Amino acid sequence: MDVTEGLETYLVGGAVRDQLLGRRVRERDYVVIGSTAEEMLRRGFLQVGKDFPVFLHPRTKDEYALARTERKTAPGYHGFMVHADPDVTLEQDLLRRDLTINALALDGDGRVIDPYGGLADLQARILRHVSPAFAEDPVRILRLARFAARYADLDFGIAEETLGLMRAMVAAGEVDALVPERVWQEMARALLEDRPSRFFEVLRDCGALARLLPELDRLWGVAQPRKWHPEIDTGVHVMLVLDMAARLSAELEVRFAALCHDLGKGTTPPEILPRHHGHEERGLGLLAEVCDRFKIPNRCRELAHITAGYHGLVHKVEELRSATILDLLERTDAIRRPERFAQMLTACEADYRGRTGYAQRAYPQAEILRALLAAVTALDVGAIAREAAEPRLIPERIRAARIAAIKATRRQAR
Repeated sequence: MDVTEGLETYLVGGAVRDQLLGRRVRERDYVVIGSTAEEMLRRGFLQVGKDFPVFLHPRTKDEYALARTERKTAPGYHGFMVHADPDVTLEQDLLRRDLTINALALDGDGRVIDPYGGLADLQARILRHVSPAFAEDPVRILRLARFAARYADLDFGIAEETLGLMRAMVAAGEVDALVPERVWQEMARALLEDRPSRFFEVLRDCGALARLLPELDRLWGVAQPRKWHPEIDTGVHVMLVLDMAARLSAELEVRFAALCHDLGKGTTPPEILPRHHGHEERGLGLLAEVCDRFKIPNRCRELAHITAGYHGLVHKVEELRSATILDLLERTDAIRRPERFAQMLTACEADYRGRTGYAQRAYPQAEILRALLAAVTALDVGAIAREAAEPRLIPERIRAARIAAIKATRRQAR
């Protein structure tokens, strides 16, 4: 006998939404009506967490949560009182959810329960809050923005009243109560969507981006030379770069590097615009502030750092002296960490192709640098060191050999 036999259970949330949209269902969550924690444990369910009555099915590991209501008790997203009771109805449980498209349930016979208009909003491609309680949890702003990115290919829009509520939440300071790690969790998930730019555009539209990531928000309205950037606006450019990075790589590190590669352009002195001399160096300090604030994982921080600092040199590799190319390889630690260097080249390609009219252009710079790195790493530095007359001459001899290898490879390519 299955442990669910005799329980009143409903499939809820994302599984119902994605099933109705014809999308792959990633995980299945159920709500249980009329039961208690004691009964769930007696049946063999495994309780997870202490604050919420959520249980895992002992075999499938699907989540089963007791129907519950929530009441706001303090600012931020931690200040909630949860009430789980056998008397809580399915409609009451669905009412506490964020969006109407997430407030759908499916019974055991496959019938859809839709008390708040989620089916109509799915068909109309609208993201709409279920109730005014949406305003009690600022994480819901991030979740809505993430859903907008996830379903960007379906052109989901945001209901005007929901966007107005989000703006009011920002004005009331609710977003300021968000814990940085929680923001990064949602941001990282959004970066892995097919069109991550939508996440940041929604946050900007409601005013949350200026509070959470002002280093990015200030890029909109900053001009760039039309010759190299037909889109002109730096914020627009960065969103094009981010979406191009999503096309080129599924890796979070590459996408985060693309997002942060031009932060320095937001602090360019107005008198030198639309040029951005020195923006790479200025951007490194801003990037460090972002990474510290959100406690960004080192693998993302490091790749973003070298991409922000050296993408300009990568673009101009054909114009550089061979010694400068070696400096680039050494400063990015490409010889010891070729995989990370390859990620940087992908982020640089996204930067180049993330411009109006550039999406289909070739990026030979990446192939050139891959070939030059291969030539450098193919050298037998041990043999070079043994041939040095004195130990103090070893670094000089190795550097000379590496520059010679770069020159020889460049001549062969001509």
